[in-house]
Order: sequence, then structure tokens, then C-alpha cells
Amino acid sequence: HGNPRSGRWEPAGPRPPLAAMFADGTAPGADVESLWRSARTARCEAKSCQTEQISTVETAAQSHTSRDAAVQADQSKDALQDFHQEVQVDYTSLLSFLQRVEDAVIKELNKNWKSRAFDGFEVNWTDQNEAVLCLHTLSYPEAQDQNLQVTSVSWNATGSVVACSYGRLDGGDWSTEKSYVCTWNLDRRGLNPQHPDLVVDVPSSVMCLAFHPSQPALIAGGLFSGELVVWDTSRTEDPVIWRTGMTDDTHTDPVYQVNWLPDTKHGNNSRLLSVSTDGKILVWREEQDGRLALAEGFAMVAQQIPRSTWLKKFTGGEAAVGVTSLSFSHFDHRVFIVGVEGGYSLKCSTAAETLALHPTRSSVPLRAPAELAFSPHGGPVYSVSCSPFHRQVNLFLSCGTDGQVHLHSMLQTQPLISLQLSKKYLFCVRWSPVRPLVFAAASGEGNCNKHFCFIGDVYLFDFEKSSQKPAISIKQAAGECPVYCLEFNIKQTQLLAAGDATGTVKVWQLSSDFTEQGPRELNRLEQLASEITD
Repeated sequence: HGNPRSGRWEPAGPRPPLAAMFADGTAPGADVESLWRSARTARCEAKSCQTEQISTVETAAQSHTSRDAAVQADQSKDALQDFHQEVQVDYTSLLSFLQRVEDAVIKELNKNWKSRAFDGFEVNWTDQNEAVLCLHTLSYPEAQDQNLQVTSVSWNATGSVVACSYGRLDGGDWSTEKSYVCTWNLDRRGLNPQHPDLVVDVPSSVMCLAFHPSQPALIAGGLFSGELVVWDTSRTEDPVIWRTGMTDDTHTDPVYQVNWLPDTKHGNNSRLLSVSTDGKILVWREEQDGRLALAEGFAMVAQQIPRSTWLKKFTGGEAAVGVTSLSFSHFDHRVFIVGVEGGYSLKCSTAAETLALHPTRSSVPLRAPAELAFSPHGGPVYSVSCSPFHRQVNLFLSCGTDGQVHLHSMLQTQPLISLQLSKKYLFCVRWSPVRPLVFAAASGEGNCNKHFCFIGDVYLFDFEKSSQKPAISIKQAAGECPVYCLEFNIKQTQLLAAGDATGTVKVWQLSSDFTEQGPRELNRLEQLASEITD
């Protein structure tokens, strides 16, 4: 009979005299190797037994009584034979097989271990409810005390460090104000958002920044004074390693953009490109004495810009056309787009050979690069961005003081789409590095109502959802505080950094809606371009 509390089976009551039938004896022990684990799942799941396991104990009894409890089906002899056949293992053959494949398996494991295919990939074990989440709010209190603004942001080559430049894009005595370049390593433990890892004092406002594309410690900056400076952020004592100085080649207006270019003639070296409202686009090479020397250059002169019905403002003469922004084609590295103060976007080429009619002196001949002028904005163009995805049409975006974003094809002068995002300025526009149909824009104006006015929005557009309105509007700052700059992180593609007039950099985490490319998204972009063109 069973003990209901312990679940054990104990000897039945008084045993009847069995001497006539049985005699006491001792049997030798048997050592049976357990193969229960290997077959348990298959047999038990197939039979779907409803009762829990029944434990039994024998206590030196000559005989005991047991019974089956609520088993729906008895095990047949055929099933028992199948069970024994399933659990038989030929260990000799198994060992031989493992020895044969050992080298191949180890080779493949080593290949997988060295693979970088999943670098930066993180499994998301939770549902992402928020489309955009603010991860970090970064600032340098000393710069904010001087009412300095974030003029530019840049991610380093690893995607773990974000840098910002402080300066002034509105009124003030720009030429004499001290400013700063600050960096934060977001992967560092104990990150202090109000205490940058590095602070570089700069005697003039820093208008733009660009980390080196492959050397994580190098960062270039363009100054209000017209100079270019390159800092090595691994050197905390004296981080300046190259600079242009003030020479006849130096820009005479503020530098509004810097880009690193590969130096095809000198191996692994890079060259630095700068653009300025003095109308010049200059390419600099590094010298061993710490100087940046002019290697080649271009000049935008009104007289040499291709004639177009859209260029009525550009009359004859040699007036320089102020350049505010630049973006290279991702498919032809000789082709680039510039935005200018006159409201135009211009297609240019580094292969241009015509000399520029530029009045200023220069140590190298300056060439006229403009090839095509596009339909203008209603004011100066502040930012241009070439698409990294569409080879056939070569799309690019532009934005400016008219509050519009234009989507252009390099094949025609008229915009494919014109989007009115703001009644005030748009300062920056960037294509997503991973989603062909997504781009971001930084605005000087947000959404207002009678209770409160949010100024300083970051707009995220997804043409998959709509070609006329943003998918989401991010409230970067409250009050009359424009967002001046933004950059996607090409290594950690879920991150977007934006800097504003309060001196704050916010790092936003984007949901998978904005970072995972759809299966036919490239086709959709091509279809969108062709539909509008037709």
C-alpha cells in the first residue's frame, strides 16, 4: 500500500506464510548502463502519460505489491523492441566519425570566431515601444555659461565617441570669443554627461568638425577665422598636430564644412577639404612640420556658373559665390554637390580643368568646378546630403532658410519633391546610412499651440510611410532654441546625435523602424524617383 504523503510504496500488511513456495536467497549485483536520457523524450512524449513519475522503494522485502496508476495505454512488445533499438549506440563508429570531422569543424569554428559579420549587432530581447528614446544629454557647463552654441557634431571611426564644437551661429563678436571642442566616450563606464572626456580650448569659434574616417583619434575643425586645425584626441597635453595658419591660401571667411578625402597618390595618407563663404573649396595635404599646405583648389565665381533660367540673380562679373555646404556622390567620387548662399545647389566635379576667374592670390591655380545648377530655394542653402543608395538617379537632399527640403536627382534641375517643414530655417539634413527611404532634418522651429511652443525639432522622414509629412518629430529643446546640426552613427546605426543653440548634444536611440531595411526598399526608392520623374 502507498503512503499518500511521501509517495513511497511500502511492504504490504502481514505476509502470508510463503515458505512452501519461496526460499530466501541473495543474487549477485548487476551494473546496467543508463540509456534513459537519450530515449526518454521520444517515448514519454509519444505516450502522453498524464500522471507524474511514480517513485518506488524496496526495503529488503521478499515480495511487494505494485500497480499502474491511470496509464492510458499499455506498452506493447513491439514498442518495447523499438525502444531498445533506438537507444543502441555504436560508439566505435561515432568515435571514428568525430575524428574524421574534427579538423573541419575546428576550422569552421575558428572562421566564425574571427568573423566580423555580426559586429555591432545586439539582440533585442524586449519589445521596443518607443520609436525614439533619448539616451544621453551631453553638455559642457563652461561653454553654456558663455551662451555658446553647438555648431557641429561628429562620430569617430568606432562609433563610440561623439564630439561637438562650440561657437556662435547668430550675433556676437565671433572673431575674439574663445570656444571649445569636446568629446565623450559613450561606452566608458561612469560617463558624466556634463564632464567631457576631452576639452580643447580654441581661440576662435569652431564652425564645423569631422572625425577621420579610419583613425578614431583624429578630428579636423574649421574656424571662424578661416583656419583649419587637426587635433589628436589621444594627446591631452598638446592635441594640435596640423594647422593651416594665416597665409595667402587661408580662407578669408569662416569655414563651414570640412571633409576627409582619400589621397590616392600617397597611399594611406588623407587630405582635408574645406568650404567657405569666400567662394573657395580647398584641398589640403599634411606636411611634416605640422602645417597643412594647399594641394589644389576650386573657386565658385558667378560668371562661370552654368547659365540657367534659375540663375537670374547671377549676372556678369567676378563676384565670388559663398559656399555653405558640400556632399560627395557615393558612386562617383569626382562628383559633388555644393549649397551656396544664393539659394542654389550646384553639381560640381573635381575633374574640372577650366581655371577660375578668382581675384584673390593663391599658391596653386584654382579651377571652376560647377557643371549644373538646380532649381533654387527661397534663401541660402545650409545643408546638402547625397544618398548612399541610388546609383542610377543619384539622389540628394538640400535644405535652407526657406524651411524647405528638396529631393533632387542629379539628372534634372527641378526637384522631385519639395517639403515645407518649417516657417523658419532648416539648418541640416542627412540621409540615413542604413535605410534608403529615411532621412533626418534639423529645424529652427517646431510645433506650437496656445499653451506652449516647442522650438527646435528633429524630423525623421520615412518615404515608405509618407512622402509629404514626417514619420516622427523629436522635441530636442523647448523655447526659441534651434537645432543646428545632426549626424547618424554609421557604426552603431541606432544612434543619432543632434546639437542645439542651448549648448546641448542629445543622443537619440532609434527603433528598428528606422534602422532595419525592408526587403524591397531599394526598389521602392527607385520606383518613387521614377514615378515623380514621369
